[in-house]
Amino acid sequence: MRLVSTALVTALGLSVAACGANTANRSVYSERQPVVTRTNFVLDVNTAGSGSLSSGELERLGGWLDALNLGYGDRISIDDPGYNASASARGAVEALAAQKGLLVSDIAPVTEGNVPSGSMRVVVSRSTASVPGCPDWSHRSHTDFQARTSENYGCGTNSTLAAMIANPEDLVRGQSRDGEDQTEASKAIRAYRDKPKQAGGL
Repeated sequence: MRLVSTALVTALGLSVAACGANTANRSVYSERQPVVTRTNFVLDVNTAGSGSLSSGELERLGGWLDALNLGYGDRISIDDPGYNASASARGAVEALAAQKGLLVSDIAPVTEGNVPSGSMRVVVSRSTASVPGCPDWSHRSHTDFQARTSENYGCGTNSTLAAMIANPEDLVRGQSRDGEDQTEASKAIRAYRDKPKQAGGL
């Protein structure tokens, strides 16, 4: 197993351009924003011969997935530029992913190095969110009378958001309902509105 790449993406909008290290932030906009970090883990499995996975390779792949302790927000994909894997090999990976409650993504991220001949690459992408530099008590806004927020402003709220969010990538692009049944999305609202009103209550 190799850890191949890490990408940083600033979430929840861009920081205030005018706010530098020596510039007072007189707005109510927080300079402290969650940063989403994506890490890709890769494992090359041998598909030489029939293009399927042997029992040994299947066991090795299952042990690797167990060691990663997969959870909600993790993404699994297959990188097979040489078309070495058969449908049964892909099906085996999908079956292992299903046991973890995950689906196999159609598009694999770009990873370092070439996929060896006679192999396919299984990629697990994991994202985490944090707020760099928090907490920061280096400056107290009430001591210089500049009508500015402190350096620690926003740390509490944004650090809590970063720690609580189930899928950190939702901070970057959110969820989309495109192509899905919109009636399902509004079912809870309809149930609330259609609920009979009780006398003396809401």
